[in-house]
Amino acid sequence: MEFILHLALILVFTKIAGQLALKIGQPSVLGELLAGVILGPAVLGWIQQTSFIHEFSEIGVLVLMFIAGLETDLEQLKANWKSAFTVAVLGVLFPFIGGYSLALLFDMSQGHALFMALLFCATSVSISVQALKEMNKLNSREGTTILGAAVVDDILVVVLLAVLMSVLGTGESVSLGALIGKKVLFFGVIIVACIWLIPMVMKLFARFQVSETIVSAGIILALVFSYFAEYMGVAGIIGAFAAGIAISQTKHKEVVEHKLEPIAYGVFVPVFFVSIGLNISFEGVGSQLLFIVLISIMAIVTKLFGGALGARMTGFNGRSSLAIGTGMVSRGEVALIIAGTGLSSGLLDPEYYTSIIIMVIVTTLVTPSMLKFIFSRTGDTAEQRSVS
Repeated sequence: MEFILHLALILVFTKIAGQLALKIGQPSVLGELLAGVILGPAVLGWIQQTSFIHEFSEIGVLVLMFIAGLETDLEQLKANWKSAFTVAVLGVLFPFIGGYSLALLFDMSQGHALFMALLFCATSVSISVQALKEMNKLNSREGTTILGAAVVDDILVVVLLAVLMSVLGTGESVSLGALIGKKVLFFGVIIVACIWLIPMVMKLFARFQVSETIVSAGIILALVFSYFAEYMGVAGIIGAFAAGIAISQTKHKEVVEHKLEPIAYGVFVPVFFVSIGLNISFEGVGSQLLFIVLISIMAIVTKLFGGALGARMTGFNGRSSLAIGTGMVSRGEVALIIAGTGLSSGLLDPEYYTSIIIMVIVTTLVTPSMLKFIFSRTGDTAEQRSVS
């Protein structure tokens, strides 16, 4: 029953830390992330990363992205698809170059350097989503561009990872055509399901007389979409996000959102935030302090610059471009998964694993504060230059 005590500690610490963060003018998610660092091996050592925490956090991030989908303006997302694509491409290109160059500077082999470059490309906007939500910016032009770019970024990174593992002989031979075909098939099936299947399922469940069928239907669809996404080689959070967008187009949106949010933010989402902090440990990092500082700075600057340049090129003003670039900085759970894959396949030198994890945590911790700082200076509405 120890997990019950751990869950109680997580909920207490995240709410107190979140409140303290708000008191000093920072997003509450920053405090919740730091709560994980404090509770974990880095400071108090009261809670370790266990299968229970991991699985609970998986549900937390899926629910978080599902709610983000429910609250996303689909028309706004469609209107900004060119910006999202450009932000994603440049947000992969610049970190790849920066990560590769830095790895060579530290005398890594070509294989390890290429994998380091790929790690720099990862983006997880789950943290940005929470920060944007707190600032009522999730449906702004910047917010929808960040969400759209995250989808494209995920596809690019997954394809690059598969190709890299095949070329370096750490995995089975990969057909690039088949790999891309799976991604195209995924989005084709998702679009068809969003148009026809989801409205039908929601309508069917609405006829049931048992309690809370509409909410259950929403959760079922989010989980099924997430599983299908993972099966097709796309991050599960993309599937959950797509399910949320689809349900947002039905008359059941308000019911699902209103009844799911208390459960999500009361229990599951806090565990996800804490789980990220639990991965950090300062044991043995003294000898790699310079490496950690340099990769953290490079990871932040290259992703921010790439994303901001993409936004600027597609018509956003300077500050909105910075906000979009900042929203792409967090590496979050996506980079943690890739790092684990690299470690098991031999593409990531075990000597650098802890340092990479710290870099991931640093990028995740700084994102909410940076977003808060930039949005506090952009005003309530995003200005956008006209594009000739």
